[in-house]
Amino acid sequence: MAVQELDDHRLRRLIAVGRSFVSELDPETLLDEILVAAQELTGARYAALGILDERRELLARFLTRGVDDTTHRAIGDLPHGRGILGVLINEPEPLRLDDLQSHPRSFGFPAGHPPMTTFLGVPIVVRGAAWGNIYLTEKEGGEPFDAADEEALVILADWAAVAVENSNLYARLRSRHDELEQLNEGLAATTAIARAIGAETELERVLELIVKRGRALVDARTMVISLPDGEDLVVAAAAGVSDGAASGKRLPIAGSTQGAVLRDGQPRRVTTQALERDPSTFGIGDARTALLVPLVFRGRNLGVLSAFDRLDSDDGFTPKDEELLRAFAASAATAVATAQTVGEQRLRDALDSAEQERRRWARELHDETLQGLAGLQVRLSTALRQGADAHLADAVHDVLDQVGLEIRKLRTLITELRPAALDELGLQPALESLARDVGATSGLQIDVAIELPGGEGARTLGPESETTVYRLVQEALTNVVKHAEAQRVVVEVRPEDPDLVVAVRDDGRGVDAARLKARAGFGVTGMRERARLAGGELTLEPGATVGTVLRARLPLARLAR
Repeated sequence: MAVQELDDHRLRRLIAVGRSFVSELDPETLLDEILVAAQELTGARYAALGILDERRELLARFLTRGVDDTTHRAIGDLPHGRGILGVLINEPEPLRLDDLQSHPRSFGFPAGHPPMTTFLGVPIVVRGAAWGNIYLTEKEGGEPFDAADEEALVILADWAAVAVENSNLYARLRSRHDELEQLNEGLAATTAIARAIGAETELERVLELIVKRGRALVDARTMVISLPDGEDLVVAAAAGVSDGAASGKRLPIAGSTQGAVLRDGQPRRVTTQALERDPSTFGIGDARTALLVPLVFRGRNLGVLSAFDRLDSDDGFTPKDEELLRAFAASAATAVATAQTVGEQRLRDALDSAEQERRRWARELHDETLQGLAGLQVRLSTALRQGADAHLADAVHDVLDQVGLEIRKLRTLITELRPAALDELGLQPALESLARDVGATSGLQIDVAIELPGGEGARTLGPESETTVYRLVQEALTNVVKHAEAQRVVVEVRPEDPDLVVAVRDDGRGVDAARLKARAGFGVTGMRERARLAGGELTLEPGATVGTVLRARLPLARLAR
């Protein structure tokens, strides 16, 4: 049928519709405009648009115009493309019927469906493939649809095909643009972390930078970093709405989802239901969704980077968010590992400097102060033997006693600063001497059981490792003397593959482990730092019945000479 048979009103309306369709980029608005235009061009009371599924066998969506909400509810499920609707799916050609119920493929209507007699259907073909169909029923006045209606609807369907393709292209370009923008943000964030590696070595500042950049990257309400500390994960840094509530929280590694991510080294997206079952394990009590990504550096799982809730949506994090945050976490892990290494090296240098200073003071006290006191003691003894009156003799005796006491204290101090036995004889004799000296001055009964790798007399541990073990035992005994009110102490050093175990047990008044974990003193903190530098860990817990047990596990591979 020739286009000129269409009246001027329809032609002008088709031109306007074409212009409108081409300029409309929102898919949902476009679909509604197609239905409106179809009704206006043909006078149909009811209009529907069926969109095919990927296999082009059934209808994936069915949009209507002219049927109110009450009628929709009465009808129930929308059609899937069988009966008359399926004819256009199998044979994508225009179909015009004066009485659709007389067609052999008609199945009738469900209960509550409005009566329909006349029918006009036209396929929408996009790039040679069926995309959907426009269905019209009940022309105004009860007249059947005519050839002009069909021609107008065919032209409308062609315009719709162009507009749908245009909208799809725009959606793909927009999606690609968003992906590139997100990748660009990820690159910027990763670059910032890379710069931090060279420009910033303070762990606290690096962690702060990571959570702030990571939060912006995935548009999260809250971002936290949890680092392992013994059997727990500790929230080391946080950014966002709940940062104040999250910082410093301790989460058990065993039994928590963050702990599983740390152990497995695999990211997880967590749903609302999982968070509601056990929100405490995430450190953010009011979170609804979470994305947990491990910080992995050269095969070592350093911690967990956790994002909570999208700011712009109630939906959970997407696979793209996971991919983006995982790439970001790789750079973040390098920055964390670098800062930790620098921090450990600074601590190691400080301890080495302290040991060197101890040696210097020990030498000066021995070579100068101790020798001077010894000389004074000899001169006083000589003067006493040469004779003196009773009052002077008593005074000299008192001075000699005081000098002798100060000499013993000084020798103890020199031994504490740097025991000669540790350098000359090795770890086992030094520990045995330490136990005897502490026992003599404090009145404690100290039992020592030492078994070192390689057997008695073997020096298989490096000098730094021997110093680490000695200082751990020394500080532990000092704490027992000061705080435990104990009568007996047992010191054990033994290999338990793959570690060397250092244990100090006392029968004193015990320790509050929870309080100590939250806030330890300088002595315990120093011991933990020494153990961590040696690649191990240190725990301080109540004894089985009484007292306290200090236990350090140090990997033998790191201790070897």
